[in-house]
Amino acid sequence: MAPARRIVLTGATRGLGRALADKFIAAGHTVIGCGRSEGEITKLQQQFGSPHRFDVLDVSSEPDVRRWAESVLANSDAPDLLINNAATINPNAPLWEVEPADFDRVIDVNINGVFYVLRHLVPAMVQQRKGVIVNLSSGWGRSTSPDVATYCATKYAIEGLTLALAQELPRGMAAVPLNPGVINTELLRSCFGGSAGSYPTPHEWARQAAPYILALGPRDNGQSRTVPG
Repeated sequence: MAPARRIVLTGATRGLGRALADKFIAAGHTVIGCGRSEGEITKLQQQFGSPHRFDVLDVSSEPDVRRWAESVLANSDAPDLLINNAATINPNAPLWEVEPADFDRVIDVNINGVFYVLRHLVPAMVQQRKGVIVNLSSGWGRSTSPDVATYCATKYAIEGLTLALAQELPRGMAAVPLNPGVINTELLRSCFGGSAGSYPTPHEWARQAAPYILALGPRDNGQSRTVPG
């Protein structure tokens, strides 16, 4: 059996993040998760006690991310696996009809939020010269569709950001942009409507995705990966 790992996971309260948290914990790993929903964080705290940790956090707030990361690192070593999963999307619309506030919010969460988490946790990982960073990308980070231009822009950014980060890491570490595939999440339903139901649920997806992510290592550094369907 592989050794237990310390996993930091953003967006842990719903969708893919919640499904991954359940699978990782069931497999004996320690999860340090965060999310914006206080109610869902409370449920996670009640369901999973120590050594797991779940905190209310909006990753788009740099000061909040800094304080959270400092607290996480003060109580433990750097994570073995860091998964930037938190993301949002605006209502479907042609780009010229997207409200500026909606555009800004998607950029703030999907790009800035990833940067803030990396900025405040990766230095400790680099100091240990080990660890894997997985930034959730999308099929819409490698191709495009109408009415989701803002989301596409953020996920293309995550691809480029992660591949550049991979070139900066010391040997023995890895940064991987990961396309999870098409899953029946709230985000997908906002785009696909009822047809999203023909795709796997997050927990169905996580049965394959969790071991796939855990198997990523230095050989995958700088490689765009996709969870096998």
